Amino acid sequence: MAWQGRVVAVTGAARGIGRALAGAAASRGARVVVLDRDAGGAAEAAAALGGTAMTLDVADGEAVAAAIAVIEAEVGPIALYCSNAGILERDPDPALAASADPGSWMRSFSVNVMGHVHAARTLVPLWRARGGGAFLGTVSAAGLLGQIGSAPYGATKQAALAFLDHLAIAHAEDGIRVAALCPQGVDTAMLRDAGAAARDGVLSAEAVAEAAFAGLEAGRFLILPHPEVAEYARRRAVDHDRWIAGMARLRRSLL
Repeated sequence: MAWQGRVVAVTGAARGIGRALAGAAASRGARVVVLDRDAGGAAEAAAALGGTAMTLDVADGEAVAAAIAVIEAEVGPIALYCSNAGILERDPDPALAASADPGSWMRSFSVNVMGHVHAARTLVPLWRARGGGAFLGTVSAAGLLGQIGSAPYGATKQAALAFLDHLAIAHAEDGIRVAALCPQGVDTAMLRDAGAAARDGVLSAEAVAEAAFAGLEAGRFLILPHPEVAEYARRRAVDHDRWIAGMARLRRSLL
């Protein structure tokens, strides 16, 4: 897939994986739009990349639709939308799985799930009308394996993966390519809350971004920068009871 001159929009792009995805797109000659709630961070990243900055809270569906409309009108048709913004809120009481309050659950769903849904609701009709586009959702290995210490994160990331699955299946014949980026430990501000994710090695955000573009260019749906995640997911699928017992032991070692 050639990116030269094409428009790539990235959410949560002021820092971390989003910033690296925007950088990888810019290095391939794309016209990058940096979207983030942090207006100053977005402006700084866009200036460094020669791109365009926009302030956006992906939990606001109307704001997402409006941002996409502005990009399409003022920058150009979006070829790739990297739906990357996400949040991790830990269980307040590590000993109680249901300790997160409703507000934490709602915030997690509004960003980690609805951020993808809001974007797809606007983009899919545009892409169907012009014969194609690409949607990359940053999910996390938690979407396949769960997350020790954060019920809202694990549940919403699995829901996000289910939505991307559905999106890929429903629009396979519309020229719309969908990919789910599922890294494990990544050297970002979120890593300090990742718990077990750091045990198998930490990748740089730039390495994850390169893996993402390699996966997109190869036409893969599931992009695993940490290849061992595929084996973990296989074990979980083959013997879920054994998987739960093993994860319970891992959890005890982290408390």
